[in-house]
Formats: sequence, C-alpha cells, structure tokens
Amino acid sequence: MKDILRLKIARIKAKIKALNAEPNLLKRLLWYFGLLMVCIFSSLAILVIITYLGVFGEIPSKKELTSINQQVATEIFSADSVLLGRYYWQERSTVPPGEIPSSLKHALVATEDARFYKHGGVDVRSLIRVLIKGLILQNESAGGGSTITQQLAKNLFPRRSFAILSLPINKLREIIIAKRLENVYTKDEILVLYLNTVPFGDNVYGVKTAADRFFSSAVKNLRADQSAVLVGMLKATHTYNPRIFPDRSKQRRNVVLAQMEKYSFITTEEKESLQLKPLGLRYNKVTHNSGLAPYFREYIKNDLLAWCAKHERPDGKPYNLYTDGLKIYTTIDSRLQQYAEMAMQLHMKELQKKFVRQVESATLVEVVNGQLKKLPKYKELKKKGLTEKEILAEMKKPAFRKVFTWDGGKEQEISVYDSLKHHLQFLQAGVAALEPQTGHVKSWVGGIDHEFFQYDHVKESTKRQIGSTFKPIVYAAALERGVDPCDYVSARQTSYSNVEDWTPQNSTADSYDKKYSMEGGLAGSVNTVSIRLLEKAGIGQTIATAKRMGIKSNLPNVPSIALGSPSISIIEMVSAYAVFANEGNYLKPVFVTAITDQRGNVLEQFEAPKKEPAISEPTADMMIHMLERVVNEGTGSSLRARYGLTNDIAGKTGTTQSNTDGWFIGITPKLVIGAWVGADDPRLHFRSTSQGQGSATALPIVGRFLQHAGKDEKLRDITKAKFPPLAPDLLSRLDCDLERSDRNFFQRLFNTKRKVKDRKFKPRD
Repeated sequence: MKDILRLKIARIKAKIKALNAEPNLLKRLLWYFGLLMVCIFSSLAILVIITYLGVFGEIPSKKELTSINQQVATEIFSADSVLLGRYYWQERSTVPPGEIPSSLKHALVATEDARFYKHGGVDVRSLIRVLIKGLILQNESAGGGSTITQQLAKNLFPRRSFAILSLPINKLREIIIAKRLENVYTKDEILVLYLNTVPFGDNVYGVKTAADRFFSSAVKNLRADQSAVLVGMLKATHTYNPRIFPDRSKQRRNVVLAQMEKYSFITTEEKESLQLKPLGLRYNKVTHNSGLAPYFREYIKNDLLAWCAKHERPDGKPYNLYTDGLKIYTTIDSRLQQYAEMAMQLHMKELQKKFVRQVESATLVEVVNGQLKKLPKYKELKKKGLTEKEILAEMKKPAFRKVFTWDGGKEQEISVYDSLKHHLQFLQAGVAALEPQTGHVKSWVGGIDHEFFQYDHVKESTKRQIGSTFKPIVYAAALERGVDPCDYVSARQTSYSNVEDWTPQNSTADSYDKKYSMEGGLAGSVNTVSIRLLEKAGIGQTIATAKRMGIKSNLPNVPSIALGSPSISIIEMVSAYAVFANEGNYLKPVFVTAITDQRGNVLEQFEAPKKEPAISEPTADMMIHMLERVVNEGTGSSLRARYGLTNDIAGKTGTTQSNTDGWFIGITPKLVIGAWVGADDPRLHFRSTSQGQGSATALPIVGRFLQHAGKDEKLRDITKAKFPPLAPDLLSRLDCDLERSDRNFFQRLFNTKRKVKDRKFKPRD
C-alpha cells in the first residue's frame, strides 16, 4: 500500500516538474524564432544593401537612365525619304511620345498595372497580394506583382543567373531600377519607354514595329481594338499571336477591352461594339529579303559595317549597325526603284516561259550534276564514304521545301536534286540606273528574287561578257584618236592571219558588201566595222579610254574586245555610259549621302565625287547623237515601235556568243539605265537568236521601266528632259549617209561574190 502511494506521489511530482519546465521551452522557442527573424531580416537587409551597391552587377545610375541605350534597328531611307528596310538583330524601332494614342496607354494600364498612376514604381499592395494569394494560398491567378515600371526595368536590363538567389536578386535589382526610373521620367514617358522596348513575338520589339507588322499601320493610327490586340499579346507573345492563333488572340483582346471598361477608360457600349469586331489583321512582314531594293541594301551593308568600325559613339565604343538605330540616307529613288523592279518582274515572267522551251534537257542535267557536287550536303555525304549512287539516292529523297515560282514562293514536296534543277532553269536579270550629272545610283535590281537568288548581278564583282555594248567605247576612242566620223569603213569580211586565223562575222550577210560611216556602223552594230575602228584607235588607247570611263575590270589586249569579249559588271558599264551624258566626265558611283544617329544628329555627310575627265566634250556629244540613231533606226528601235517612247533616248544593245548574255544600256539626259539578262550558268541559253538577243531579253526591261516612269507626273523633270542640241560644227561632221556600197561597177553588174579578205590585224598603237 505504501509502495503504491509513493508511486502516485512520484508521478504527481513529475507532472509538476514538467509543468514548471514548459515556460522555459516556450521562452526558448520564442527566442529562437526571434533570432531566426533577425537573421532573415538581417540577411535580407544585407542582400538589399549589397545589391544596391552593385555587388551582383552594377545598377545604372539616374544619369545613365536619362540616356537609355537599347537595341534599335538601323533604318535605310531612299533619297525621297521612303523607308527601304532595316538592319537588325531584333527588329525594333522607336516611336515618339506624341504618336502614342491614348487607347494604347489605357489598354496597357488597365491590363498590366491598374494602379500605375498611384504608385512610385513599386506597388506594395500588389506585392502583399502576391505574397498571400500566390505563396501562401497557392493561387495561380495572383499575378507577378511587377508594375509597368518594374517590367520596363527588366526589359532594359535583362535578368541574370545568380544560382538559387536568382529570383530575389533580380527582383531587388528591378525594384531599385524602377524607383530610379520613376525619379527620372514622368509616368507618360515611362509608358512610352515601355512600349518602345517590350517584345511582341515574331522577333518584333517595340510597338512601332508591331503596329506595322500586324496591322500595316502607324502607331498613331491604331484603333482601340487594335491596341487591345497588341497589349493582349504581352501576357504570352506566342500564345496570343494573332497570326498563329487568331481565336485565342481575339479572346484575349476582349479580356483587355473588358479591363478597359472596368477602369472606366471606355463605356460598356464601346466595349460591346469593339468586342464584336473581327481581328482585322494585315500582316506585313518586312525581312532582309523583302521591301524595296534588297540587293542594294545587302550591297552597301559591308561599307556601312566598315564605317561603323571606324566611328565611335559618345561612350567611345564603335557604332553597331544592327543595334544603334542609325539612319542611312541613300541615293535610291523609291519610285524609280519600284518601276525598275516592276519592269523586270513583268518581263522576266513572260520571258521565262519562252526560255524553258529552249533549254536542252541533256545540258540541264549536266549543269545540275555539276552544281550538285558543290552543295554542303553532297560534301557531307561524300565525307561519310557514300558512293555516288548512294549520294544521288539521298539527294533525290523528297521533303517539304519552299521553291520559287513567278506566282510567289510555294511549299512543295521535292528533293534537293529536283529543287536544284528547278531553280537553275530560271533566267536572271540585273538592272541599275544612275544619274549621270551626280553619279547617284537611282535604282538597283540585282536579281529576280532576293529570298531565293541572293547572287547580285549588278555589283562590281559580278561580271559577264558584254558583247556589242562595248562598241561605243571603241568608237569614242577612235574619235579621240582623230578618226573622222564620216570616213567610210569597209565591212568586208576579213580573216586575220595573226590572230589564230580569226574571221569575225556580222549578223547579216549583205553587210559585207558595204562601207559604213561611224553612225551607220554603230546603228547596225556591224562587227567588222568595229574591228577596223579598233585598229584605227589602237587597242592600248581603247583600253586606256575604257579605264578613264570607269571600267575597272580586266581588259585583255586582244582584237576581240571590239566585239565585247571582256567580262564587265553592270554598274561599271552604266557608269561608263554616263560619261557620254556628262560632257565626257566620269563620276564614281554614289550610294549613300548621309548617316545620322537615331535622334537625327548628322554623323557624316558624304561629299559629291569629283569629276574626272575621260573623253572630250565634243566626242561625248557626238557619241550621244550616234547612240540616239541606234534607238531611232538601229538595233534599239523597238523602244520607239513597241514601247511607244517619244522622249530623248540613246542606247546600245549587246548579245554574246550563243545568246548567253543579253544587254541593253539606255541613256536619257538625266538617267542612264543598264539591263542584263542570262542564266547563272552560261551553258543554259536561248538557242534562237531572235529570242535570245539583247533587244529581245534586256531592252524590254528598260522599255517598260521608262514607260512606268513616264506616266509618273512627279518624274517629268527626268523623263521629259532633252539632250542639248548638237553644235553646228559637230553636226556637220556627222552629215553623211549611214552606208555606201563597197562593190565596184563590175561586181555590182555581174553580182560577183567577194572572197573573204586575208590580212593581218595591225592596231595603231
């Protein structure tokens, strides 16, 4: 009994002792909790301080924020202030505050930050809401708690990785930057900065580019429903992209409109009316391959990159062509460029139908097989040890690929082999126009489609045989050497024994029995006359004349240059012909006139090129007169007959052997236009001379170009300009018949066939 009593007493004492110990545990728990809170807040304070001090990366000062630099595309403008295109990594352009419509601001505030005008960059109420609903209650609709200003900070200074501390450190940085932004800019300025920096998907940055891309509209012209579409995309640029997911985009737009009504930016009636509207998408994707003058833009890019490398921004770093928002002002006239592209496309589409019927299938297969071996995929398969048969089998496996057609690019199930065969059959073209008095390049069409055929047929490094378009240079050299234009030259067929028994031929058999004046020989493009004139001028003097006229390409010291055997670029030939229209002076071609920064401050204004005398003014004037005769009565006469052109035009056609290359260079008083047509591989060509000669392939492009330009009243000063009348003394020097018979009385009486004359070629050098 006593033992039981002692046991109970012991249990009671243990309970009392335990009770006496509980307050100490509670105190200790409270103490530990307090210590933990102090550590957390101390750590947070330290984190804030060291973030503020820039330990995790320098935070921009207020001064730096006043001159925010962001990636802005460089814009290329024509001489008549039309945007030709952009150079960019991110397609972004800025818009000034005055052009942001109120509907766009209202949609943004109502959707992204309803208390925007009430907070100082950080919305504490939103942060508490996110903390309670998001972190504690795990409610996914809590949102991110970031204000528009914080989002702007994130756009301007993208987040970085700090391991497990990435989120708190980046959030702190954005809060600090947001507070500084609010001290530097007004609320409306912050909205404009945000709209100029935010991404909209499709590699589009900034509302200016987005408005143009999705609605083909200027920002200032955006309607409320269009503004709602763009703002709606900000929640998820891919998910709500109106091009890809129009239904989702429309639903999201209507949510934005509902938010605008909720915060009294629009009425209920306006909301309901706008929600019924279709999306009205007018997608306008301007890429490096699209827009006006893509070949020209690509051509000048290397020069612009070199300029940027040599010129420094105010911060001492070189300019960046893709991110510094430069404005490049070029010599291109957007109207003439448009007419040149239109003329080329219309003619080449028709010409291609004729060409495919002329291409020999065996030759095409030979060309395709040769080009196939140059492809990276072929080389890769060859390196793996596959046989020719196995490689060909791989190359003939079909897959979906985009191919060029004159009705637009089309997706087709086609093999690499068949795709190559398809594209090699297309004729190419190059067109350039230049103002002879300034050297300004006014239009530049390097090929038929920049997306599929990026090889530029105008630039200096692209050379093709020029045929008879070289003859005017020979004639000019002869005039400079003192040859009288009315000295008749025999066109008799001759075999030159000292030039590998070379026997040049004319296009018509009856020409061999005639003598021609210079004007007659040029109008008829008589080969044998050109060779005789080359003898009189001298090969060396002719080459020297060509060099003074701007021909940089290699000119071989051989008689065949009289017939256009050299390979020369379009831009060189156009520059050379401009000498005739510029009183005998050569001007180096000009492409860019000025470069400014994105605020319009001029960084460099390019000086006009100096005139370089190439031939005498009388020679230039007589050459213009003779080349007018070519258009009026000779090989260029279809400009009058077919295209009905009545303005002053001079020019010369050219056709190379086997109709591989067709040329025409036209001269008007204020514009020189050159056109070339041919296949990229010279083995593919017209078999018919009537269809493949320059007057049938290249001349029509110039004809259509001048037709289009002539209908533009704003271009009358160019298209209606007149050549100055030829001085009386020069006119008298040209006052003779174009041709005479070169047969004596008995040869004419008995119609005796003349033998080919044998002699040596003896140039006057």
